[in-house]
Amino acid sequence: MNEPWQQANLSSWNARAALHMRDATGFYDVDAFLAGKDTLFPIDAAEIGDVRGKRLLHLQCHFGMDTLSLARRGAIVTGLDFSPVAIEGARDLAAKANLPATFVQADVYDARRAVEGSFDIVYTSWGTICWLPDIRAWAQVVAGMLAPGGTFYFADSHPSALVLEERDGVIRPTYGWRTPKDRPDAFTDATSYTGDAFEKPVTDYNWIHPLSDILTGLMEAGLTLEYLREHETLPSKLFPSMVPTGDRMYRLPDGAVPIPLAVSLRAVKRGMIPPRERHP
Repeated sequence: MNEPWQQANLSSWNARAALHMRDATGFYDVDAFLAGKDTLFPIDAAEIGDVRGKRLLHLQCHFGMDTLSLARRGAIVTGLDFSPVAIEGARDLAAKANLPATFVQADVYDARRAVEGSFDIVYTSWGTICWLPDIRAWAQVVAGMLAPGGTFYFADSHPSALVLEERDGVIRPTYGWRTPKDRPDAFTDATSYTGDAFEKPVTDYNWIHPLSDILTGLMEAGLTLEYLREHETLPSKLFPSMVPTGDRMYRLPDGAVPIPLAVSLRAVKRGMIPPRERHP
């Protein structure tokens, strides 16, 4: 943790994990999960497919609710997150839910050193790559964790939506479409996305990665794209004017110009491809 942004983001996620596990606002509905509720959101729930008996690695797993939902679906799960608070919470949640799972504390870029073996599925979703400065290094990690023939599933906010911000009821371009590695966007918040208030405001550092960089990185790493899908809903209110759809998702209000808010993809590791020349 040599960069100031690294320590700031870790401190932020330790604080968020503690708040989210207490679940005072009910955003995560931990009690319902413990009673058997599946926590995957509609997009990834519909697309992840049959995971029974599959070795599955969940990168940036937070405190493990989705990881454990996948365990309930029959996967042999390992969750990885850089927050020690989140990982401790994930292990406690697994014990309470009586679900088998392995949870590992490590930076996502260190996954290959921290986790043994290869996986049939690598899974990552909702609010993950915005915390990472190097998307091509991330893609290499994903490929390195997969067994030959293994699949990668990804769902997250659409990069074209992330460049926008709503101010005074107007959504307009605000942020650069490709954030330089050494100049992340900084945000200071008094509350988490769950509505829980921090003891004191926290500052986070984020990056926007265009689809071209995400897809090229995965292809350079030896993955073959099976599909790329764009969606008009998100599991959080990226813009204040967004309205609930009734299934824990949000959309733009009636009358708004439709734009893609989320993206999902599935890719397969068909064999190692020699590294290609990388372009900036």
